[in-house]
Amino acid sequence: AIRREQATRGAGPRKAVAVLADPVFDKDDPRVLPPNHEGRAANTAPRTEPAPEVGDGLLRSAADVGLQTGNGSPTLPRLAFSRREAAAIMALTPEGLGLEAVDFQASRETALSPQLADYRIVHFATHGLLDSKHPELSGLVLSMVDERGSTRDGFLSLDDIYNLNLPADLVVLSACETGLGKEIAGEGLVGMTSGFLYAGARRVMASLWKVDDVATAELMAHFYRGVLKEGMTPAAALRQAQLQMWKQKPSAAPYHWGAFTLQGEWR
Repeated sequence: AIRREQATRGAGPRKAVAVLADPVFDKDDPRVLPPNHEGRAANTAPRTEPAPEVGDGLLRSAADVGLQTGNGSPTLPRLAFSRREAAAIMALTPEGLGLEAVDFQASRETALSPQLADYRIVHFATHGLLDSKHPELSGLVLSMVDERGSTRDGFLSLDDIYNLNLPADLVVLSACETGLGKEIAGEGLVGMTSGFLYAGARRVMASLWKVDDVATAELMAHFYRGVLKEGMTPAAALRQAQLQMWKQKPSAAPYHWGAFTLQGEWR
């Protein structure tokens, strides 16, 4: 079905890679401007509407997967190495053909933007919540506050994903357990992978277990070198990257590199 759709789609996206990485999850993050900061003062226009609350879908999904919550929102650690991951990808991307959305720009608004359809590869480096009890509540967590520390909706839900227009050659979900789902009779495995394939992606690279932040950044650097510099197919590049990780310490154990699989078009 993917191949038939590709044959009728015509010319694909022209730009190379869009990366969304290192979102801001908490108002206590050092990247949030302090109350007396000049930049913050310049942006403190009177609010005409209350700040949005943390979405019910995110709260329910976080509770289902056992995440602790604080002040009504899930407690999510910063993925500092996802920033290094983004920088390594951009260093391999031809000038002018990449989008690096980090910090507050790694947002739900960016993920829903039509501009992502211009990129052959879309890479998400963030937390993924896989809700096996209620798969419709699964999703990716992006920036949950703005520069002033005000709450924003940062949950890219499975419903959002299914409604994207994303004709990418590859979507990479560099997060934990993004390749899992719930098997539903007549539907198959319902989860983020199926959502991005439905949205138009030819293939999705996702993980089968909780992945290490440091090792994942290294794996992705090897993977993108194969795809962007050596002209390899994603399947071949992933295999080469995993072999490279296997041959070196301290990442030789399959835990560090074996979680990622490719689904969809393998050629």
